[in-house]
Amino acid sequence: METSPSSEFLLQFWGVRGSIPSPGKDTVRYGGNTSCIEMQIGGKRLIFDGGTGLRLLSKDLINQQQSVEAYMFFTHYHWDHIQGVPFFKPAFMEGNCFHIYGAVPPDADSMKQHFCDRVMHSNSPVPLQGMEADLKFYELICGDTFQVDDITIETGPLNHPNGAMGYRVTWQGHTVFYCTDTEHLPDRPDENVLHLAREADILIYDAMYTDEEYNNPKSPKVGWGHSTWQEGVKVAQAAGVKRLAIFHHEPNHSDDFLDQIETQVQEVSPGSFLAREGMIVQVN
Repeated sequence: METSPSSEFLLQFWGVRGSIPSPGKDTVRYGGNTSCIEMQIGGKRLIFDGGTGLRLLSKDLINQQQSVEAYMFFTHYHWDHIQGVPFFKPAFMEGNCFHIYGAVPPDADSMKQHFCDRVMHSNSPVPLQGMEADLKFYELICGDTFQVDDITIETGPLNHPNGAMGYRVTWQGHTVFYCTDTEHLPDRPDENVLHLAREADILIYDAMYTDEEYNNPKSPKVGWGHSTWQEGVKVAQAAGVKRLAIFHHEPNHSDDFLDQIETQVQEVSPGSFLAREGMIVQVN
């Protein structure tokens, strides 16, 4: 995706799978790379999460043959959201600049220390000193609201083991809420999610399971930190969302199975869709 004109708000999915990459003949159409999305907003590039989809974005940026400045936001640091970071080639190229945002884990001294010592150093085959881009770190607390120029970003806690952060991004009256790795509450709506989803143009929602899978007595998924497409529809309807994007697909869900889910979703929520690797959506 090239730098967009200042009048556009574009969303591109680079990785839409949850938990673990799932390449193969049965996942070609939706993609097998893990969580990574990009927003092009008024000429600025915002990247959310660094799963294996980040490697695909990396190749796209390098092909543009120009220096890169981007803003990177992490919901949390489970493997499927950081696996692509050691292979993000633009971070190893002098002249590029990345503004990196995220919460500081309870057992880390700082965002920079956590990123360098854990996300990169101990889990990367590439020497850390090879990262020649200018890396700037910004520590967030769930609930923070801040600006990137004229882009407003609101954050809030999500219901996920070890915690996760949702991001509501608003520009010129249009909003996308990136709500991945969250589990619906059993007895009431999650007020944090409803608040961040309010009247959004697009809600990107962690719908890893169907209700049947989530409640399966032989293998229940309760407490695993993920939700269902049926709950996503409820959130979208309650919050007045225009379009629901089903995201963070279960690695065992084949293309054909996801086709069936999309048909069911669109029957009850017209305009909703399942995120696909490479998909570009204009926010309006």
